[in-house]
Amino acid sequence: METLLLWIGRLAGIAGLAMVAWAAYSRLTGIYFAAGYQVGTLLLAGIAAMLAGCLCFLVVLTDRSRR
Repeated sequence: METLLLWIGRLAGIAGLAMVAWAAYSRLTGIYFAAGYQVGTLLLAGIAAMLAGCLCFLVVLTDRSRR
C-alpha cells in the first residue's frame, strides 16, 4: 500500500505541475481557453492534483512515523 501511495503521489504531482505550467504559459501568452476549458479551470485542476499528491505523501509519512 505504501508503494502504491508513493506512486500515486508522484504521478499526481507531476500531472498537476504540468497542468499548472500549461495554464500559466497559456495565460501569459494571452490565451483564455485551452483544450476547451478556461485556463483558470486548468490551473485549479492542477493545484488540486498537486494537493492530492501531497496528501498521498503525507499518509505515507505519518504511517512510517507510527512504526
